[in-house]
Amino acid sequence: MNFLIKKIFFTAIINSCLFVILFIGIQNSSNKSKINLLIDESIELPISFIVGSSFILGSILGSFIDLNIHNE
Repeated sequence: MNFLIKKIFFTAIINSCLFVILFIGIQNSSNKSKINLLIDESIELPISFIVGSSFILGSILGSFIDLNIHNE
């Protein structure tokens, strides 16, 4: 199996598990806030969902960065 396919598969599994845990964790969250987008505002979302989804999105995008540490 190609290294890139393994990396994408591993990232998808880990982030999917984090997303499920995020949904379980925000069940009783009462602190809500709106996100100011460029055009409009979003609906009121729990703050823990905003922070958790930002972390997961950063994890997904960060997994595509290839750091070549070895100088060849």
